[in-house]
Formats: sequence, structure tokens, C-alpha cells
Amino acid sequence: MLPAVVKLCCGISYPHLRSMAGLRRTAVAVIGQELTQLQRWGQIQEHMRAPVGLKNKEPKPEDVKPAPLREDQLFFVRQGQEAMRKALSMLEDEEGWKVEITESNGDVIRSKVMPGARRVFRLEAVLEASVDELYNLLFVKVEEMHQWNPNIQEIKVLKHVGPETIVTHEVSAPTAGNLIGQRDFLSVRHSCKHESGVYLGGTTIQLDSFPPQAGFVRAEDGPTCIVIQALRDDPGKCRFTWLVNMDLKGWLPKSIVNQALPRAQLDFTRHLRRRTTASATQR
Repeated sequence: MLPAVVKLCCGISYPHLRSMAGLRRTAVAVIGQELTQLQRWGQIQEHMRAPVGLKNKEPKPEDVKPAPLREDQLFFVRQGQEAMRKALSMLEDEEGWKVEITESNGDVIRSKVMPGARRVFRLEAVLEASVDELYNLLFVKVEEMHQWNPNIQEIKVLKHVGPETIVTHEVSAPTAGNLIGQRDFLSVRHSCKHESGVYLGGTTIQLDSFPPQAGFVRAEDGPTCIVIQALRDDPGKCRFTWLVNMDLKGWLPKSIVNQALPRAQLDFTRHLRRRTTASATQR
């Protein structure tokens, strides 16, 4: 779910894919609960405004509820949730995955051709970091990603929608001699926490107020997702699964794109490992 993969570069092993159906059911259930809660916020706020017969009583911090979302804001939440549902469905389907790259450290990338002839890529890795640490790096502090990933020029959060949805503009960093060139992405990203795991989903959106920028090719991403699960025997490590589903646009041969995307996933994961290792040494 992190776009601009080719330049930004931003688990389950294959047997673990059998558990993805359960992950999807859990994620979909949590998503439904989230949307129900968002729709109730308006009712909660109206109840809080009603007279209660007490004057000059300040609400306690824990009593203060988020402001209700407008219908245009709920649109972004639903877009992010639907993207996550579709991406998890792709991961759930066991048929057709082919090994593309196997690294000595255990990282594996598989690919599969989807309807419409687009090839998607699934990275599977184990990272020495907690669920919360990866969630903070990949979602909460997404605007800081360029500080540890040199392939990112900028990620800017354009909208905060509710507690777990953001709209971002992302620009890849220029690289000398790169045949693909800089891309930018306009995306909605949604996060969902459940027990010992985190789901991050996203997809491309269109905003009239933010048209394609001069000097970049506006690429399209999604539906895509990242699944982060703590290992049962070692909660300090996570299983990291990342589905990349992308149309880079422009006049690019499929052969170049299909080589660049998985390599970019590995590159991103390498930078992410360095960042988590650096954090561990500073503790």
C-alpha cells in the first residue's frame, strides 16, 4: 500500500498463505465495525449537546468524542476500506502465484497475473521490529519516510479523515540514469488494527483540487495492502506481507516494469530494516 514503489521502493511464507482467509474475515469484520462507529459519531455528538441539567460542567478528556465525519469524508474512508478488502481477496487466492525472487535472508517475492493482464507482486519477509514500530513508520509518521528512504522525495498528508484514514501525495526521488523517471501518486490510505496485527490498505483517488503535477507522470496504485503480524514465539519480530498492484503509466514496456517492481520492493525492505535496526541501537 505504499505507492511510488519503483522509485520510492515503498509475512507470510507460502504455507502461511492458507491462513489469509481468516485474516481477511477478521479484517472485513473490523472494517465493518469501524464504519458503524464512524456513522454513530454524529449521534454521540448530538447527545453530548443535549441539556443535562448541569451547568458549567467541563467534560472529562475521556468523554470527548471525535467530531462526526461529513459524507464527503466518509467517501474517503469507504474508498480505503474497499481497497483493503479487495487487496486481501487477492492475497487470499492461493492459485497462480509464481516465485520471482528468493533472497538469502529469507525474503521472497511472488507474482501473479490478474484479470486485465496486470501482474501483481507479493513480498513476504520477517522483520526485527514490533507491530507498533512498523505501524508508526509506515502510517503515523509517513511524512518522515524520506528521512530513511532515499528513493522518496516527499510524502505529504493532504487530508486526515477520521482516526485511521489519510489522503496523501507522494513523489519519487530523481535518480540519474533511471529509464522510468519520476512518478507521483495521489492515494487514500486506511489502517486497521486488530489484536496482534495491523492492516494497511490503499488505492489511487482523483481530486479536482489536486490535478497531475508538471514534471511528473501521475501513476496509479491499488488496491494494495500491507499485513503486519507479530510472531507468536517472538513478539519483537513481525511477519511482513506487502501486495503491490500498480500501473506506472507512460510508455514503458511491461518487461521493464515487471523487473523494476519486485526489485523496488526488496530495496524498500532493505531501507526499512536499516531504519528499525538504527532505532533498536538507540534504545
